[in-house]
Amino acid sequence: QVQLVESGGGLVQAGGSLRLSCAASGRIFSINVMAWYRQAPGKQRELVAALISGGRTNYADSVKGRFTISRDNAKNTVYLEMNSLKTEDTAVYYCNVRALSSPNLNSASDYWGQGTQVTVSS
Repeated sequence: QVQLVESGGGLVQAGGSLRLSCAASGRIFSINVMAWYRQAPGKQRELVAALISGGRTNYADSVKGRFTISRDNAKNTVYLEMNSLKTEDTAVYYCNVRALSSPNLNSASDYWGQGTQVTVSS
């Protein structure tokens, strides 16, 4: 089993910055993807940024150039640096890890953090 603990959310004015962190622990054999999703009230959860095991990154068009995803392999921690925040960035942000918890499994599973609220005021 894999556990994810995320932190770093809070209240910030438009134009400000926040850094989210997500630490993975537990029974981890390999990690394929680490990513951040967000969900605003009344909307579906959407992918914000993803980091693939080979180093490739993907960003939603709405955050490209403002957000940066990175990881610390030694700590199994993924970060989301958010700059030039806008009111439309307000949402609950969820960390996602796609990983194998055992070499006996033939496919990876998705694990989710508890969510952290990001509120951007004008």
